[in-house]
Amino acid sequence: MPSPRTLSFIASASLIALILLSLAWELWLAPLRPGGSWLVLKTLPLLLPLMGILKGRRYTYQWASMFILLYFTEGVMRAWSDPQPSASLAMLEIVLSVVFFLAAIGYAKKTAPTRNKPT
Repeated sequence: MPSPRTLSFIASASLIALILLSLAWELWLAPLRPGGSWLVLKTLPLLLPLMGILKGRRYTYQWASMFILLYFTEGVMRAWSDPQPSASLAMLEIVLSVVFFLAAIGYAKKTAPTRNKPT
């Protein structure tokens, strides 16, 4: 299994990539309406865990791993129902959210405090 530092880098990179994808998707690449849509606001919640992830706060990794599943769900729904190129962007959203999820739970597990087991 990768080191906590590697997992932190992967989680940070995938979260930042997901933020950039969400912005580009809803403003330029395939907005619901020409010129952009209010759906770009879905990017704002992704900013909530960003500082905690970048600083390596274990608690942030724990709750963000569950929070990111909302974006996985949106990606699945839009990959299934949207026309191209939005469906391809949704597939990328799925990949980034899964990568973040796996890195976040891996980091949380690797940085868990050790417990003394009774003998």
